[in-house]
Amino acid sequence: MPFYAYAGYPLVLMALRLVIHRGVKKHPIEPYVSLLIPAYNEADVIDRKIDNSLALDYPPDRLEIVVASDGSKDETVQIAQQRADGDRIRVLAFAENRGKVPTLNASIPQLRGDIVIFSDAPAMLLPDSVRKLLENFADPQVGAVSGLYKVVKADEVNIGTSEDFYWKYETFLKVQESQLASTLGGHGHLHAIRKDLYPYPPPGTINDDYVIPVSVLSKGYRAVYEPTAIVYEEAHEMTGFGRRIRIMAGNIQQLREIKGLLRPLRPLALFFFLSHKLSRLLVPFAMVVALIVNLFLLASPVYRALLAAQLIFYTLALLGMVWPLRPKFLMLPYYFSMINAATFFGFYHALTSRRGMAWK
Repeated sequence: MPFYAYAGYPLVLMALRLVIHRGVKKHPIEPYVSLLIPAYNEADVIDRKIDNSLALDYPPDRLEIVVASDGSKDETVQIAQQRADGDRIRVLAFAENRGKVPTLNASIPQLRGDIVIFSDAPAMLLPDSVRKLLENFADPQVGAVSGLYKVVKADEVNIGTSEDFYWKYETFLKVQESQLASTLGGHGHLHAIRKDLYPYPPPGTINDDYVIPVSVLSKGYRAVYEPTAIVYEEAHEMTGFGRRIRIMAGNIQQLREIKGLLRPLRPLALFFFLSHKLSRLLVPFAMVVALIVNLFLLASPVYRALLAAQLIFYTLALLGMVWPLRPKFLMLPYYFSMINAATFFGFYHALTSRRGMAWK
């Protein structure tokens, strides 16, 4: 299972690409666009985010920048309101901290754009990213588009290099899926949807950047990936085991979205879902089973070698948890073990129906 989930599946995608290619009919367009920036206690970055948004290469009269504060307790609202002019820059200051999805749901009806672009406050866009994203909406079959997520200043964080490698790997998968049919999910840092297709997810939704893009498939549209629309984030913004638990809890929650791929049946998208999403959730259980079974097969030299390899891997993971190993690729066992360990906690939150996964 681990081999297929992380190595076999990419090979299958590459093989499918030899016989299937579904391009997008892209060309430059300039619809009226709403750039929606959900924010909770983002005083440290919101001013920079607004500057970054104003620097986008897009007609000022065709773009509104909307900061939606989810009951921020710091100076986020005050800072944003100092920049607001009521037209190009607006602030929606919701008093209560309800979570990201309720904030998005309450904001959408107040937006003027035909296309809504979502971008988290700490994420910075390259100047042409909006134009590149929008070119895909020239194709009437495209309902949602995600941009390319990059990690910068990876060297400043012990697992930054591992995180960077992981997102490059994820980008490869998303590009292949997009060019075969549709990608499943997007990046909360930069993704867009036709406003009239917005699904208004349930308030408890965790991975909105998965649910929103994939919702268009059940309505007969494609969700595609645009690798030239680049958004970047500093590595220190992504640290924390709690963040991985939240992501995994969201991955478990999004299993319910499979129904949108069954009626009507979308074979390739369903295959992507089972291979990219479901198999990943089974990997940590397979790792535990493999280690236990290996202990009962030590009579064979092959299995003794496999056990030795596993013990070396987990030893590096434990050492990486305590010390910043060098060279940095030695941190990969820790990073891989950490994201898979988070799955167990994610299942715990899902099975106990805990609500402690609020926006932080």
